[in-house]
Amino acid sequence: MVVITFTVPGNPVAKGRARAFIRGGHVGHYTPEKTANYENLVKLVAVDGMKGKQMIVGPAGVVIDLFFQIPASWSKKKKAAALNGEVRPTVKPDCSNVLKSIEDALNGIVWADDKQAVDVSVKKYYSDKPRAIVSVIDI
Repeated sequence: MVVITFTVPGNPVAKGRARAFIRGGHVGHYTPEKTANYENLVKLVAVDGMKGKQMIVGPAGVVIDLFFQIPASWSKKKKAAALNGEVRPTVKPDCSNVLKSIEDALNGIVWADDKQAVDVSVKKYYSDKPRAIVSVIDI
């Protein structure tokens, strides 16, 4: 069984909707800059995490733990509760959109295509150190 684990630093970013524009009478599309930057960061970290490992060719499981920055305006008591996991993020971005961002970034690096993900778990937490811990398992 192959397990690929890596950590993406910074607050997780949701997949933004592709934007359309018209230039010269033709419609074009682009990915929002914030999404593109985050996907590029995920790619860089994933390439490093793949060193010495083969790309997954069959079905894969994905486990992602998302850690978001605790709001500075919170009291010490609420911050402590957040660090202990008693208070969990219920604000944007939602799990599914961050998952999509990460899955798309892994295409061609960890697996051929994100359609290979057949078992997925995404959890959101607060932390003083925002990040995403990603594990992909060959199942």
